[in-house]
Formats: sequence, C-alpha cells, structure tokens
Amino acid sequence: MTSAEVTRRRAMGAGLGALAGALAGCSGAPGPVRRLRLATGPEGGPYNAFGQALAQAVAASGHRIEIVPVSTAASVNNLRKLDDGSVELALAMADAAEDAVLGREPFPRPTPVTALARVYVNYTHLVVAADGPVRSVQDLAGRPVAAGAAGSGVQVVTERVLRAAGLSGAPAPAPVSTPAPTPTPAPAADERPLGLAASVSALREGSVDALFWSGGVPTPALAALARELPLRFLPLDDYVGPLRERYAPVYTAVTLPAGVYGLTEPVGTIGVGNYLMARADVPQDAVRDLLRVVFDRWRDLLREVTAGARLEPRFAISTGEVPLHPGAVAHYRSVYG
Repeated sequence: MTSAEVTRRRAMGAGLGALAGALAGCSGAPGPVRRLRLATGPEGGPYNAFGQALAQAVAASGHRIEIVPVSTAASVNNLRKLDDGSVELALAMADAAEDAVLGREPFPRPTPVTALARVYVNYTHLVVAADGPVRSVQDLAGRPVAAGAAGSGVQVVTERVLRAAGLSGAPAPAPVSTPAPTPTPAPAADERPLGLAASVSALREGSVDALFWSGGVPTPALAALARELPLRFLPLDDYVGPLRERYAPVYTAVTLPAGVYGLTEPVGTIGVGNYLMARADVPQDAVRDLLRVVFDRWRDLLREVTAGARLEPRFAISTGEVPLHPGAVAHYRSVYG
C-alpha cells in the first residue's frame, strides 16, 4: 500500500468518525448536567438527611441532574426560597405548602409552587419531662414551650395546636355548633422559637417545660434524649378534628407506637404530610428523572427519616390544594397509567 493510499484511508476514517459523532449528537447524546438546589432543613434534622440521601442517590443514578442540598430553617423558609428563585426544589410540610398556595398567613399572597410527591408523614411530638408539671396541653398555660425554629413547619403546627387550646394569645377556631359559655381565657403559653437541637437542650436543662417537634419516628435526637431523661409524650389526637375543620384535611390522626422512645403504650397524635416540591419552571424531563430516582430508591431515602414508611404512587399524588408539577403528572401517567 502506497503512502498516498494510507493517507486517504486515514482521512476517510477520520471523516467517518466525525460523521458518527455528529449523528450521535443529533440522536440525543448526553448534554450538560442540570444543577438543582434543594432547600432542606437544619443540619442534623430529617429534611437535611433526606436531602443528602437524595443527592447521593441521584449522583449514582446516571441521570443528567445534580441535587445540591441547601440547609435552611425548613418548611416556611423553604417555600419562600422557592418563590424568590434561590432554590429550584424544596421539602415542606403539607400545611405550610397549602398556606403558601392559598396565600394564607404567613404568606402575603398565593405562591406559585408545585408538588412532585408526598414522600412521608411527620408525627407531631409534644414532649415533657416525666417528673415535670405538665400532664396535658392545658397545663402549658403560662409556661415556656419550645415551639420550633422560626420559619419552620413545626412552628406552624405548634401555633395551631396552642390556638385550638386557647393558649396562643390568638382566637381559637370558630365553633361549628352553638358555643358553650366562654370561660376566662387561660394565660398563653410562652412560645420560644427553638430548633430541635436547642429544644432538646432546653428541655434537658429545664429552661422549657415542653417541646413540640414534627418529624419521623423515631427522631434520633428525641430517642437519645429518652435514653438519658425520663420523658412523657402527650396525646394530641383530640386536636385533629379542630385543625381539619379550620384549615384542611392535611391533618390526620396517627399513633406513636409502643416501644418507640421507650413508650409502654401507643400515643395518639397529629400527622402532617411532607411534600417534595419544585418551582413550576423546572423542566419536565428533570422532574421525571428525579422522580424515577425517588421511586427506585425510596427505601434508602426514608431509612434515616422515619421507620416503616413506604412510598406508593397513590400516596405520593395526594397533595391536596398543592398542584402537581406537569412533569410529575407526566411521570405518574407514563408509569402507572
């Protein structure tokens, strides 16, 4: 073979290689990775754990998306970040999410956010020292209470429970039937805006008489506290009905099971769903890729958040007044019909 023939063959091979590359590009070769910021919650909390696990699962999936967890104060703060565009994704409790969509306090106007899935249920914990003075919600009158961090969903549900009990300094829900004579109002609880770690420290030290928390079961910080300090978990299920009447069916009756936190019998309380949310302008293909990971890896995502939880489509699409993102709708229709 002459040197000229070798040169022609090399040129032909290079040309075919270039053509194949061009055709591959036209047929959908991988593009740049789409970076999505996810507002989670404070470090050490369940939202933060879920966000970190989701980021790892997405990184291992091969999809052209990257999840960047952002630590925040949680639900209310997260919804505001979605609205102002500083994040593309967020976790939020269902009651705060509905408040945002409907423009209810603390949101001054309806916020155009969407849901991708309801991922698990938070259990509301009202925790006191076993040998302390508090035996019921009414005993919180005038007493210092760790009410959740400012901007958190815990703070929302705490305020609503105390309001329903007449202990928040705000009016209780209007009765649906003829009211009984109004008793003398009890002193409002002394609500202190503390996150979970600060709440646990305050209860341990005796600077608060109770703490409210809304999270998975068991919440590790509370399980650790229960091993060093005898605790009492107070029932809240009597408040499910009033909260549903005033706000929405996002509130449900759930049970802290016997055995968790050393409980010798179940304790009825208030359940609130958690939504994985997105701005409406997040591309549909990114949403569909993300949901594939969520449903493929839900056991890993929920392992550190709440024991015994499952993620099923019928549960996931139940997002109440919060509309599903169009990409989420397309995903559920394509996979589940």
